[in-house]
Amino acid sequence: MDIQLDPAGDDLPLMANTSHILVKHYVLDLDVDFESQVIEGTIVLFLEDGNRFKKQNRSIEEVCQSESNKACKLGMPEPCHVPVTNARTFSSETEYNDFAICSKGEKDTSNKDGNHDNQEHASGISSSKYCCDTGNHGSEDFLLVLDCCDLSVLKVEEVDVAAVPGMEKFTRSPELTVVSEELRNQIVRELVTLPANRWREQLDYYARCSQAAGCGELLFDTDTWSLQIRKTGAQTATDFPHAIRIWYKTKPEGRSVTWTSDQSGRPCVYTVGSPVNNRALFPCQEPPVAMSTWQATVRAAASFVVLMSGENSAKPTQLWEGCSSWYYYVTMPMPASTFTIAVGCWTEVKMETCSSGDLATETPFSPSEADFRHVGVCSHMEYPCRFQNASATTQQIIPHRVFAPVCLAGACQETLLQLIPPCLSAAHSILGTHPFSRLDVLIVPANFPSLGMARPNKDKTGHTSDSGASVIKHGLNPEKIFMQVHYLKGYFLLRFLAERLGDETYFSFLRKFVHAFHGQLILSQDFLQMLLENIPEEKRLELSVENIYQDWLESSGIPKPLQRERRAGAECGLARQVRAEVTKWIRENRRPRKRKRRAREAVLEKLLPDQLVLLLEHLLEQKTLSHQTLQSLQRTYHLQDQDAEVRHRWCELIVKHKFTKAYESVERFLQEDQAMGVYLYGELMVSEDARQQQLARRCFERTREQMDRSSAQVVADMLF
Repeated sequence: MDIQLDPAGDDLPLMANTSHILVKHYVLDLDVDFESQVIEGTIVLFLEDGNRFKKQNRSIEEVCQSESNKACKLGMPEPCHVPVTNARTFSSETEYNDFAICSKGEKDTSNKDGNHDNQEHASGISSSKYCCDTGNHGSEDFLLVLDCCDLSVLKVEEVDVAAVPGMEKFTRSPELTVVSEELRNQIVRELVTLPANRWREQLDYYARCSQAAGCGELLFDTDTWSLQIRKTGAQTATDFPHAIRIWYKTKPEGRSVTWTSDQSGRPCVYTVGSPVNNRALFPCQEPPVAMSTWQATVRAAASFVVLMSGENSAKPTQLWEGCSSWYYYVTMPMPASTFTIAVGCWTEVKMETCSSGDLATETPFSPSEADFRHVGVCSHMEYPCRFQNASATTQQIIPHRVFAPVCLAGACQETLLQLIPPCLSAAHSILGTHPFSRLDVLIVPANFPSLGMARPNKDKTGHTSDSGASVIKHGLNPEKIFMQVHYLKGYFLLRFLAERLGDETYFSFLRKFVHAFHGQLILSQDFLQMLLENIPEEKRLELSVENIYQDWLESSGIPKPLQRERRAGAECGLARQVRAEVTKWIRENRRPRKRKRRAREAVLEKLLPDQLVLLLEHLLEQKTLSHQTLQSLQRTYHLQDQDAEVRHRWCELIVKHKFTKAYESVERFLQEDQAMGVYLYGELMVSEDARQQQLARRCFERTREQMDRSSAQVVADMLF
């Protein structure tokens, strides 16, 4: 393969040969073992070779492989059959549970159909002999290359889909009466291209096929970033088996999931926004163009709850005493990086009372196949789309669940539950149809990286090879997730556009944009181009895609339009109120310290959280603030009880002015807000104060084993 990596560098390769073959569907069957901190089981891949999708997706491939490589372009012509992977576990019925048992590390090591013996197989191939870019040419065997790291692959085999009862309906050619590779591949081709209105039947057949016996082991090899699979004699993607089963297990140090404890001290594991995405959770195709669906069964001890980004609200099925399984699925094709799982001892938080109106609005929506009637034209690949269902388009509040550690259940019931319905309703009123049928909200542990979902994208990739492989420049740099400039610029660009066009015009466009491009991959230029095409000429005011790129994306520093907005914003009423309060505090700081404070406190205004942030930022510009002033600030605004943004600024003031009485607030912040605390570690070390540096090292030693890996590495570099 022609992708060259510097072993000492921080570039991240995308190795999957998506130009030759694509995964259409994943079926996962997994066991979660907290004792060994391992997730183990099988994944079955249903594949489609490039000959079937190449013509339909030529425009997409040209965008993805262009010199700019900014992203994989949307706008696939319908019906464009490009696979999409999404994170959902398939929790099957009891008859599907041949493999593995959960809890206490007791595993089924029998060798009956489809099972394995937990020993790493010796079968493999020489990565030096078989390059990763053979594609559909040459005399060597075709290689299926999957993105993979930090996994132990135990066995790879072809799945005998032809042995599944009822699959004969998928054999179109009557002459294919003898079971052969060609027959099995034809069955898979027909299965993955079933029309969207037969999605239930399709999921059922996927499940049956995933349980079929193997019909021959495949040779495989692994290197740092990939799993390479071949079948002797299969020289093209068309000849390669289209249904394969991979037996594997994760490693405790794998970078796709974090094993930790929740706020109640109970064990949990969840997918994080890792630079390697999900390739340390299951072998997959990472490039965003590889869109696919999935279904998953996950088994865990009965005391645990399994949550996934599936379309169904799964409930546990007891398999035997002490063990339950959970089943999730996804019918909307999405990139593999969107697959999420979280397993922990959480409790579902429910409303104590519900009005009849709320119950009617939030009735679970279970569409039948007949419900999907065309109420509009969609441009994405075919799937059971909610935008084509009249009932779904009017559903303002989708079903939702809230899960939290026991210690936070009361707070969630009191505060969070009340906020979700109006937020969902507001999103529907502005953006239109909810693209997903339901929502699970989980209160994540303290070590969840706040910028964790800011994953690498393809706007920084280097050359894309003919196979579809590429490299994300500096994708493994642990400091990358803390670089917020591009996110901040993007936020302010959207605000700038909204103010320039007016809310009515801007929100009307957003609704139209979502409807036009849902279910597709998009570029920034697609968004901007459609925006400018859909606003009146008089409102464009010299706006163009080129000007926006130059002012907001290609220029360093604060864009000129934002500088003008900042000057205008400084004159708004809320900002003037903050400046007045800053003046009072500066004046108070200069007064002699013998006077009583009660009269002074009565004249201070109540401030909103955003105003408090601005107030503290202004006060951070002051060279000196007395400890008495700081103590009054804390008492007046109850700063230790405010949100993380406010407390972060408060901690900066504490560190800057060495306010030792409040060091406890700094320690609490570093332990409870670990991702944001990274910046605070830097402040503590830069101060060159021995006591503050000792505080930083003490807090790090307490939390380093629980911290997000990237955060821990960045902090360690600061401290040692």
